[in-house]
Amino acid sequence: MSNYILSIDQGTTGSTVLIFDHDGQIKGRAYSEFTQYYPKPGWVEHDAKEIWLVTVKVIAAALHNANIRASELNAIGITNQRETVVLWDRATGEPVANAIVWQDRRTARYCDELKEQGLEEKMRHKTGLVIDPYFSGTKVKWLLDNVTGLRARAERGEIAFGTIDSWLVWNLTGGQAHITDYSNASRTLLYNIQELCWDEEILALFNIPRAMLPEVKPSSCIYGETDPEMFFGTHRIPVAGIAGDQQAALFGQGCHTPGLAKNTYGTGSFVLMNTGEQAVFSQEKLLTTIAWGIGDEPVQYALEGAIFITGAAVQWLRDGLKMIKSAAETKELARSAPHNEGVYFVPALVGLGAPHWDPYARGLLIGITRGTTQGHIARAVLESMTYQTRDVIEAMQRDSGITLQELRCDGGASVNSVLMQFQSDILGVPVEVPRIVETTALGAAYLAGLATGFWSSRDELAKKWQLEKRYTPRIEEAERERLFRRWHKAVERAKGWALDDE
Repeated sequence: MSNYILSIDQGTTGSTVLIFDHDGQIKGRAYSEFTQYYPKPGWVEHDAKEIWLVTVKVIAAALHNANIRASELNAIGITNQRETVVLWDRATGEPVANAIVWQDRRTARYCDELKEQGLEEKMRHKTGLVIDPYFSGTKVKWLLDNVTGLRARAERGEIAFGTIDSWLVWNLTGGQAHITDYSNASRTLLYNIQELCWDEEILALFNIPRAMLPEVKPSSCIYGETDPEMFFGTHRIPVAGIAGDQQAALFGQGCHTPGLAKNTYGTGSFVLMNTGEQAVFSQEKLLTTIAWGIGDEPVQYALEGAIFITGAAVQWLRDGLKMIKSAAETKELARSAPHNEGVYFVPALVGLGAPHWDPYARGLLIGITRGTTQGHIARAVLESMTYQTRDVIEAMQRDSGITLQELRCDGGASVNSVLMQFQSDILGVPVEVPRIVETTALGAAYLAGLATGFWSSRDELAKKWQLEKRYTPRIEEAERERLFRRWHKAVERAKGWALDDE
């Protein structure tokens, strides 16, 4: 009996595999980190081969932990770190270089050149995105420009480009499927989100051969089946759902109708609001993105605010400063300093994302006095996540004309009650955390299960959403605005800092 859906959540710092039953409950899980490479300041890379090997290892561990055989799986869903670029040899399946990660800033100067050519408005209208090193397109160009002989090989059709979802599907199907879904395609800066096709004009501008690109398909459909040689024995399992991690979380949170919004606290944080079949183009430097496409239905769009560093700042406290041994310690540390005492942290460790979009901003810790403790620093790091979220939500409200009534939150940090309470305080609206906070993996599972008939409809899925905890604002309006005003003062001081270094 095919009683379960396996969901691969391939994140920026590690791979998680979750196995869900028909009730949307987790039956098995496993996780493993993989290596982060920082060859130069502002550069971030992954070894795509290692990502695949870690993924296979984690799939095996999740099946083992759940005591479930691969033959009991109905389908596989994939959700992934978006914008990260992998190029590989079609004949051998070997990557031709390290993957360039979404956080990487090496193409900042080229992005400046594009803006100076006055291309920003045209690119925004076609792709819904701003011109920024964050997106895949300029990374692909950089690899073609800098790896000897690569562009000629790409023009001959020998090289495949994909975001991480494409790379995983290629490997799962034994090289039979070179595809991506609407949500991931819409993050490349190469895809026309209104005409739903790769944009020939942009490909020509970046000098990217069309032959490299994957076929774009709905987020819920059967892309292919697992290759028995690659995947646990003789049973073939449909690979049937894909969405970029943030769109998957929006789907997993049951935000199926216009106006519903969620924030995921991961390495970065991503606020998405469903805008339905209408692509709302932002005046506030937010992103217009495809949320998902299900079968033959019209695609759904979303407004998105991408905050580059939230959970990664906690990792920095752990790995860089050695201030904590685990992320969970930030809760008690922050509790030890009930107020920030004027200490603010601007986490511009790789520049600032929405709505500021300053690749030259750098991290800032300000307001330190002789009385500042580790507790104040931990609190400042947690508070920075909530201020950035409010920045994005205010911009979103101005763009859409929709006033947020509540925010659904998920991701690793949503279990931190100090953080969630302050998020509600600083927004002035309730914050809801669901029972299952791994909504990225859940969303991918739901998309896969819809494609195979494991679940019948979105209505059935929406009813599975369960509230774990609701936080309501506790501070006065005047205090809320004072704290937020001081945050903006700190942000202004962090902007443009790295300009002199380049």
